Amino acid sequence: MENDIFQLQYALDTFYFLVCGALVMWMAAGFAMLEAGLVRSKNTTEILTKNVALFAISCTMYMVCGYAIMYGGDYLLSGIAGNGVEGADEPASYAPSADFFFQVVFVATAMSIVSGAVAERMKLWAFLAFAVVMTGFIYPMEGSWTWGGNPVFGLYTLSDLGFLDFAGSGIVHMAGAAAALAGVLLLGARKGKYTADGKAVAIPGANLPLATLGTFILWMGWFGFNGGSVLATASVDSANSVAVVFMNTNAAAAGGLIGALALAQVLFGKADLTMALNGALAGLVAITAGPDTPSALQATAIGAVGGLLVVGSILTLEKLKIDDPVGAISVHGVVGLFGLLVVPYTNAEAKLTGQLIGALTIFGWVFITSGIAWFVLKLLIGIRVSEEDEYNGVDLSECGMEAYPEFTSK
Repeated sequence: MENDIFQLQYALDTFYFLVCGALVMWMAAGFAMLEAGLVRSKNTTEILTKNVALFAISCTMYMVCGYAIMYGGDYLLSGIAGNGVEGADEPASYAPSADFFFQVVFVATAMSIVSGAVAERMKLWAFLAFAVVMTGFIYPMEGSWTWGGNPVFGLYTLSDLGFLDFAGSGIVHMAGAAAALAGVLLLGARKGKYTADGKAVAIPGANLPLATLGTFILWMGWFGFNGGSVLATASVDSANSVAVVFMNTNAAAAGGLIGALALAQVLFGKADLTMALNGALAGLVAITAGPDTPSALQATAIGAVGGLLVVGSILTLEKLKIDDPVGAISVHGVVGLFGLLVVPYTNAEAKLTGQLIGALTIFGWVFITSGIAWFVLKLLIGIRVSEEDEYNGVDLSECGMEAYPEFTSK
């Protein structure tokens, strides 16, 4: 009887893990639609190509070496995982391959954050070459210090300092934003983004219905992102925890959208849809570090603050001439940091100093190593398209086809 109960729990937890992984994989579609909606029509095919290609590269590189770096397992040949699931002292609570699948879609999420920030002026193959380095080495290394539990360069262990990041506000989202920021600083702004006297010029996206669809897809996928991080559902305690995480994830997204929309109305006198969409995503990022402990009201407030922060951050980065077409650095970086820092206020196990050191470790590592990788690529093959190709659109120069050919004059 006891063995039958264990087998049932094993099957249920494995199935839950796989379904949540599939939801996170669906977030790749959300990023693709969001970014395709927020870039100009002449750059749509290239941004879609980047999103599908980065997902394939992420999955392959994490299999080849990323998982081994992060958790000590080997998925290239043996299929034996680390992370305390197979070959450990305790019996596995879910299939080791389910753990690998769930982890690999997180890697792809981190890389998806980069694609929107460098949109409309980066060479496709330079971006994909960076994806190899990011998903095969940079992300797995910081993951080994956080979720992997290894000491940072043998000096200190973040968990011992009171660092907690339940589903990745810092480990996934801020890391992706740090890599994006390093690339954007080397790339420079899009042509026409700033006037001669330095004023920012609005460059509207081509398809706001598509961007809105992408946001809803990401909102839905986030239930797998945060809910799956409970790692189980086949007991009363874990089922209750899953329900709380789902509730708080949704509440934070709602709070983020309302906060951003209200602030946009105050600042611009208009209900800015793009700010509202980024507000919802900011709320989701803000709650991701600790969705298991707040009340629903606290989660809504955390999301609302994230929504306010993202509006302010987007406007500030524009003034600093850091050109991010989709607001990814603000949504995932600035709000990702906020998400880490707010955890101690709802979870006594987290320490503010530990969260600060953890955030500095993640950002410092990813930003510096990404900067080196981008710089090497710039020297070897160049990372920015020509001014002519940028003017005509990277769809034709990089992919040889247009997303909306019927609207192109011949």
